[in-house]
Amino acid sequence: MEDATDMSATDQRWEAGGYKHHAGFVPELGMPVVELLDPRPGERILDLGCGEGTLTERLAALGCDVVGVDSSPEFIETAKARGLDARVVDAHALPFAAEFDAVFSNAALHWMTGPDAVVAGVARALRPGGRFVGEFGGAGNVGRIVAALEAALVRRGLDGRAANPWYFPTPEEYREKLEAAGFRVRSIALIPRPTPLPTDMAGWLATFAQSFLNRVSEAERPPLVAEVLETVAPELRDAEGRWTADYVRLRFSADKPA
Repeated sequence: MEDATDMSATDQRWEAGGYKHHAGFVPELGMPVVELLDPRPGERILDLGCGEGTLTERLAALGCDVVGVDSSPEFIETAKARGLDARVVDAHALPFAAEFDAVFSNAALHWMTGPDAVVAGVARALRPGGRFVGEFGGAGNVGRIVAALEAALVRRGLDGRAANPWYFPTPEEYREKLEAAGFRVRSIALIPRPTPLPTDMAGWLATFAQSFLNRVSEAERPPLVAEVLETVAPELRDAEGRWTADYVRLRFSADKPA
């Protein structure tokens, strides 16, 4: 989940309490994707990048047989505590074969920087006629924030682009990957979605941008964050001091031929 799930080889680490505090909006914004999935009682569904299991639990409450996978042991422990079938799994090497009626993913695929392997694994995991439905960061997602982070690192003599842990494709790029894996794409589109933050931009950076912040020493992080905040404030902070993240989501639905 958003922005939520480290399933790539980054130095991102997740802590369930901090995530809920700074990013509790992520699963709530995933409900339209659940509606697009149109889950039916009795279906076996894989929640790819399940995070702490909020949407996994909702799918199970609808009568689905759900397996949640995530690369974060901390998130999986939280999901298990909800009574869910949750497993630590690398999304680039899914161990399933023709097992699921649907694969669902919310706010997680942009953490998976080997998308060809992920999509191929999803295709293997699905039964013939199964569907793959998801939403994640698309081209332009958090563009102002990324530009400010990269520039701040460059000013410190570091490679800002190398610190970027995310994969934000265009609809055309992701459609090509889905079709190469044998999927029939039913819908795919970018959705600009400026998102008010429940706390502030510093909390968002601490939760999601660790790959950038960890490039400098602990003592250097506060001035780097302050510099980024000053850069993005004119566009992302309102007169009352409320912050908004410049999200752009890529939402899609695809079928595996029967």
